[in-house]
Amino acid sequence: MAKELSAEEIRLKCNSDVITCKTTEELTPLREIIGQERAVRALKFGLSIKGQGFNVYAAGYPGTGRTTAVKSFLEEEAKGKPVPTDWCYVHNFANPYEPKAIKLPAGQGAHFRDDVSTFIAEAHKVLPKSFDSEDYTTRRAATIKAVEEERQKLIIEITRKAREEGFVLQASRVGWISIPLVKGKPISDEEFIALDPQTRETIEKKKEKLSEEFTSALRQLRELESKADEELSKLNHDVALFAIGDIAAELKKEYENFPEVIAQINDVESDILKNLAQFIKEPEQSEQTPFQLPWMREIPLRKYEINLIVDNASMKGAPVIMASNPTYQNLFGRIEKEAQFGALVTDFTMVRSGSLHRANGGYLILPVEELLRNPFSYDGLKRALKNEQVAVEEVEERTGFIVTKGLKPAPIPLSLKVVLIGNPLIFEQLFLLDMEFNQLFKVKADFDTTMDRTKENVQRYAAFACTVCQKENLKHLEKSGLAKLIEHSSRLAEDQQKLSTRFAEVADIVREASFYASEENSDYIMESHVKKAIEEKIYRSKLIQEKIQEMIARGFLLIDTEDEKIGQANGLSVLDLGDFAFGSPSRVTATVGLGREGVVDIEREARTGGPIHTKGVLILSGYLNQKYAQDKPLSLSARLVFEQNYQGVEGDSASSTELYALLSAFSQIPLKQNIAVTGSVNQRGDIQAIGGVNEKIEGFFEICKAKGLTGSHGVMIPQSNVQNLMLKEEIVEAVEQKKFHIYAVSTIDEGVEILTGMKAGEKQKDGNFEKETVNDLVDKRLKEMAEKLKQYPTLPTEESKKRED
Repeated sequence: MAKELSAEEIRLKCNSDVITCKTTEELTPLREIIGQERAVRALKFGLSIKGQGFNVYAAGYPGTGRTTAVKSFLEEEAKGKPVPTDWCYVHNFANPYEPKAIKLPAGQGAHFRDDVSTFIAEAHKVLPKSFDSEDYTTRRAATIKAVEEERQKLIIEITRKAREEGFVLQASRVGWISIPLVKGKPISDEEFIALDPQTRETIEKKKEKLSEEFTSALRQLRELESKADEELSKLNHDVALFAIGDIAAELKKEYENFPEVIAQINDVESDILKNLAQFIKEPEQSEQTPFQLPWMREIPLRKYEINLIVDNASMKGAPVIMASNPTYQNLFGRIEKEAQFGALVTDFTMVRSGSLHRANGGYLILPVEELLRNPFSYDGLKRALKNEQVAVEEVEERTGFIVTKGLKPAPIPLSLKVVLIGNPLIFEQLFLLDMEFNQLFKVKADFDTTMDRTKENVQRYAAFACTVCQKENLKHLEKSGLAKLIEHSSRLAEDQQKLSTRFAEVADIVREASFYASEENSDYIMESHVKKAIEEKIYRSKLIQEKIQEMIARGFLLIDTEDEKIGQANGLSVLDLGDFAFGSPSRVTATVGLGREGVVDIEREARTGGPIHTKGVLILSGYLNQKYAQDKPLSLSARLVFEQNYQGVEGDSASSTELYALLSAFSQIPLKQNIAVTGSVNQRGDIQAIGGVNEKIEGFFEICKAKGLTGSHGVMIPQSNVQNLMLKEEIVEAVEQKKFHIYAVSTIDEGVEILTGMKAGEKQKDGNFEKETVNDLVDKRLKEMAEKLKQYPTLPTEESKKRED
């Protein structure tokens, strides 16, 4: 049964008895997620279960507080988790291009780095002193002297033999030269050539014999030099080992439980002993580099440093990392480079960690839109989760274009939970299009946009408002202001029994209301301040709505709000501008005539109607068949159109409006133009719920107010949409004063009676409708049209026209 709604039914006010506090200042700030029990339960499950792939996708729309809620929840969960280990990269002495990764307990990484740095500093300090000591000088001199004595003996012996054979030895840059003696004096090459052949031949033979002895002697000299080098190297090794051995032993004792650290210390110690020159004296400047910068002198010693890429020394619990800009380098780390003499060089000390390294052992939060927007990031994340390790590599290597030789740091084992935050549509697309996605993100945490408007949730909402006010140093809400905020939340939810969980928008209202309260020097945010914040926010965005209303008022857009018209009704639609949505009336007209085309949607033929709107129009044919064509063929040609619509029509919320216009055109009974209509209809004539009911009612109210309220204006809505009504208070006052009316209907017949003032008419047992009712007049007209159409058997149908075309 059609019903006119009262003022109490079109807006559910917040009863002050539900609010137990005088101001939100009395309340305790909120610490948990409210209104998201399902999401919280899914989060707890995903974070608690062990096993690969149980990562979480937090699905929700922006403004629902999903990011803040997830971050707060994870931070609370992380407090009870163990602190993860530190990670270091160290020089690989066996293969410098593949730095090694070392794991240490939290806080030990920095100690290890500092200890090694101290060890190198001590080596720099003690080694020069050891090699400048009198003991080392004495031992070195003795070693050199012993070898030099043997060398001198060998030289004297070979020199004596040369004298005996008539030669004298002379040292040159290329070795020893034997010069023949004639009469006890060395001769030149010219003098040698001037000798008689027999004498030259004798000298040559002696020289060949002596050359073999020279070769043997030189071999012995080289062996002596090698022996000297070995003796000196052994001496240097023993002295250096004595100098730093105790320091290294003490360092190894400190890390005796960490085999990888012990191995690295051994490698460092061995390399120092092999490269003592860089500790004993400063490297000499070459002629090509007349000056040196400090960092240039430090480069040879970098291989002894410890690159601490993850330092959890100050961490309390597991890490929670929010990667708001998940580029490939930010996620997986990077290898930096520096310029040296026009070339870019790098080493293991320039390896930098990414978000995955820092979140290892804890939680990583990623906005999925940003993740998908950055090349390689999503694929790299999947690879890391599948392989359970994270590797730092040049992004160019992922493309296959890099050809230069670079570092390949050892991958680090990965153990963490990843939470992707995004809207449900992206989840559906990834689930359908990426076969690996559901294997890696097995848990979906759905964030709802509404929650029940219960007494408990109202108290939680008050605590949320208290949290915002306290956190941002805003004025607290007084009881009346809080009640108005609750009502606005139900308006955002478009449901009298729900509250919105779009906390970002609710918090904005609190901020703006605090601003207006400050302007009025009020101690608290009152009802008037919240109301003003809501109205001002609408005013800032309603320019287009006012322009459309002005065009209607001035007659550019034809909308009748008085009198009655045949085949014409006022439909309601919603225009969404992103930050603001408003209702706008549209004139719907219908014309009928003889034909077999049936109901033709002009919007569809002009390709300005969407598929859902087309479906709604096709349903009208089903309704007419079901109700009027049981005893006769439905022979008609009807045209439906939204007048002055040039931007397209979508949705089926005007299908009941179009049906009323059709029934009026058939019956020739005019429809009231002072009542706008919205609602979807099915083939049985039931009126179905639609969206944006508040905006639609308010849009027609604004038009009527601009033209002047007469007390007859109103809107007809589906009965099932009554629970969605949270109309602005101006309309509530107009309804109280009988200046505006809102009707709720469940069937087309109920709506027909309101729009025509006539009885719709029930079908009798004989198959006919009650006499002189709307349905009776429609039925008679259809019978007449069917009879007349028999006179034109060749009249083409719409389908035959299409086939001919």
